[in-house]
Amino acid sequence: MVSNRRTGRRPGDTRTREQIVAAARGSFAANGYDGTTMRGVAAAAGVDAALLHYFFGTKDGLFAAVMDVPVSPSRVADDVIAGGVDGMGDRLARRFLQVWDDPVSGPALVGMIRGATSHEPSAELIRDFVGREILGRIAATLDRPDAALRANLCGAQLMGTALLRYVLRAEPLASTPAEVVAAWLGPTLQRYLTGDPPDRTVG
Repeated sequence: MVSNRRTGRRPGDTRTREQIVAAARGSFAANGYDGTTMRGVAAAAGVDAALLHYFFGTKDGLFAAVMDVPVSPSRVADDVIAGGVDGMGDRLARRFLQVWDDPVSGPALVGMIRGATSHEPSAELIRDFVGREILGRIAATLDRPDAALRANLCGAQLMGTALLRYVLRAEPLASTPAEVVAAWLGPTLQRYLTGDPPDRTVG
């Protein structure tokens, strides 16, 4: 799980953290990602809002804890965005595969995707989160009127890869080394991000 806990535990830390996560889970289910606030969760849990920042840092960290994902996807977005638009496709591909190939975060993400495919509220929650914290932030770096579509195309390419490689374990994709997969994905993602749009007059 994601946590910004400092070294050393205070009495009752574990129970308080579980209490906050339970309150957050109820809020996300009832209000969605956008409708959930740190203050609202704190009030529902009966704790000071500062405790949420102590345990989780930000709302996306709290969301990752609720979804039982040991890595905050928005931190992946930070890593990708930090280098600017040039080479973003390659960084996005490599960072994405690194997270999914990780022995801790990978299985948790597979479980999350499987749950979302069979539970519409979970799918809606993940969709809202990914749209705002990952794709939305990538789109904001693109100075283009179709930035949201470009970011969504990247998301579709990556999630299709995740489904085949990690969930369905389709061969030979499942056993192909990550660096090879990234080399294939990177240019395609970069084309989505910065390439010329297709000529709609063709055909």
